[in-house]
Amino acid sequence: MRMKVRSRASGQTLRHRSVQGLNKCPCLLDLPDAGNLDLITGVIPGSAEMYQTLIQLFLIAGVVCPTGGAISGPVYDDTPHPEFLNPSWMSGLPDSSLLSEVTMPGTHNTMAVFGGALAECQSWSLGSQLRAGVRFLDVRVRHVKGNLTIHHGVSYQRAHFGHVLQGVVDFLDEYPSETVLMRVKEELSETDDIYGAVVSYVHRYASWDMLWHSRLMPTMGQARGKLIILQDFHGPDLGMRYCSLDIADDWKVLSLLQVPKKWQSVHKHLELAPVGNMAQMFLTYTSGTGVFAYPSAVAQRINAQLYDYLTGKTGKDHRFGVIIMDYPAAPIIQMIIDFN
Repeated sequence: MRMKVRSRASGQTLRHRSVQGLNKCPCLLDLPDAGNLDLITGVIPGSAEMYQTLIQLFLIAGVVCPTGGAISGPVYDDTPHPEFLNPSWMSGLPDSSLLSEVTMPGTHNTMAVFGGALAECQSWSLGSQLRAGVRFLDVRVRHVKGNLTIHHGVSYQRAHFGHVLQGVVDFLDEYPSETVLMRVKEELSETDDIYGAVVSYVHRYASWDMLWHSRLMPTMGQARGKLIILQDFHGPDLGMRYCSLDIADDWKVLSLLQVPKKWQSVHKHLELAPVGNMAQMFLTYTSGTGVFAYPSAVAQRINAQLYDYLTGKTGKDHRFGVIIMDYPAAPIIQMIIDFN
């Protein structure tokens, strides 16, 4: 599958480099060639070949030489805005359908747009994600003295939990036919006591009545206009329990050599979803990362395989549940929605 690269500086459209073409990567043009490396570095003969081999391994691992341009294609998009929007797609779903029967797109580490290549998982704002059709949000909060800031690991995302809630409220006020699922999890801090702070933020930035206050799976009619918190923390019931869902989240991908193993996990869970308990929600994370595999590099490869897989299922009456991605593009989001 070919993707286009739009240079942020010039707006020109370029062909996205394939893995096979990485040896022509521009950032290597100034490196000494194998014949002259010994003269420049003073290393023993023969180590030049090892040097170039190491560079190629780093490239394959996805940790050297970013493209320098924003990529926009049918499966992967790290530009600032979606290609097109679909903000009210749930309006066409029957009120009687269980929410667990709906196939919907989601984003992993929804707010992770800062912090560099190892921390960033998305490029669209929360509002853009929701308007593009995303209905599952993965939100990580750091708890310090009652304050809940948004983090991906050590990377602060320049927002707090109130910003997330306000964004969801604004969206649901504008599109009351929709519902939003939000996994909430403590990140970086280890207080194991965020319930009170979450409740405080809900009262300040949303409304208590906007939440779905039950562990039971709602129908689509019951869920419209609601924020459904998938509670990944201790405390009294605030919504549905995250651990009660059927989840595949094999996120550890040490290098891009492990992408096939990651895809096997995704594929297996997607195959189980259509034949699984229809009253239980299935969550499949396609995201992954590791020391030698940035989230963006994994996403480019896994999203492409997901697109091909879903293309082969087009026209079939399948429930896949929630498919959670890094850097999804509008066309693959729409493809997921079209299974309803």
